[in-house]
Amino acid sequence: MNGFFTFEAAARCGTFARAAAELNVTPAAVSRMIGRLEDHLGTSLFERLPGGVTLTEAGRLLFEAISRGFSGIEHALREIEDRKTGLETVTLSVSTAFTTHWMMPRMAELKREYPTVELRFQLITSALSGPVDDVDLGMRFVDGPDDHHVATFVMPEILVPICSPGYRDGQRRSLTGAREEVETLINLSEAQPDWSHLFFPGDAGAGTGSMIFSDYAIVVQAALLGQGVALGWLNVVAHWLRTGALVPAGSQLMTTGRLCHLVRSRDKPRRAVVDGVRDWMIERMREDVAEVAARYPDLGLDRAAAAPNA
Repeated sequence: MNGFFTFEAAARCGTFARAAAELNVTPAAVSRMIGRLEDHLGTSLFERLPGGVTLTEAGRLLFEAISRGFSGIEHALREIEDRKTGLETVTLSVSTAFTTHWMMPRMAELKREYPTVELRFQLITSALSGPVDDVDLGMRFVDGPDDHHVATFVMPEILVPICSPGYRDGQRRSLTGAREEVETLINLSEAQPDWSHLFFPGDAGAGTGSMIFSDYAIVVQAALLGQGVALGWLNVVAHWLRTGALVPAGSQLMTTGRLCHLVRSRDKPRRAVVDGVRDWMIERMREDVAEVAARYPDLGLDRAAAAPNA
C-alpha cells in the first residue's frame, strides 16, 4: 500500500520532488519506493525525464485503477461520516451561473424536499467540461451515456436573447421591427457562436455598445439589472424567464445541436439520494421550460425543447 500511495502521488504531481513534499519524505525515498514497485511488477511505470516523470502505458493503467480505488474509499469515508451526522452530502459540478441563477432561487424548495441533504458545489466559471470522478453529478453537454458515465437527458442547448422588462420597454425602437436595434449587448468573452450576428442581422455592432464578462453569472446579472440584451442559455435563465424577471428580447431562439445531461461516473456506487436530487432538478427545469413556452408561444419552445427521439 505504501508503494501505491507513493506511486499515485508521483503520477499526480508529475515529479518525485513534488510527491516527496506532499508525502513529507525525501525525493530519494520516493524514487526507491517506485523502484521497488516496478521491480515487483516487472515493468516500468514512469519514463524519467529531465523536467520530471511521465507515465508509461502500464503506469497509466495502474494510475486509473488506483484513482478509482481511492475515490471509492473517499466516498465510503464520507458516507460513514454522513451517517454519524444524519446528513447526506451530494456534490454537484455545475457552472457558477447555473448555481447563482437557477439553484439558489430553488434552495428553500430543495431543502423542504430533502431536509437531510447537504449540497456541495464544484463550481465552473468557464465552459462546462472536465471529469466527474470526484463528484456525484456533473452538468455537461454530451451526446449521452458511454462506457464510463451514466447520463440523464435534461434538455437541448437552447439560446434566447434576453433582457429585463424595463430595458425592453425603454428601448427607443421595438425589437420586433424589420431593422432590429440594440443599444447594449452583454456578452460572454470567447462565447461561441457569435450570437450578435445570429440574432441581430446586419452590422449588429454599428451604433451599439457592449459589455463583455468572463463569467456568465455576471452576464445574466447585468441583464437582470437592465444593462442591456444578453444571450440566455435556457438551462440557466429559465427560472427568471418563468418569473418575469427576464423576458425574451424578440421572438427568436436557436438550438445548437448539443444536449444537456446530468452525468455521473459509473465507478461511483449508485445512491438513492443522488438519483432523487437529479430527478428533482430535471423535473423542476422542465416545469420552468413548460411555463416559459406557455408564456411566450411565439418562441416555439415546445418543439425546440423536445427530447431528441421524441
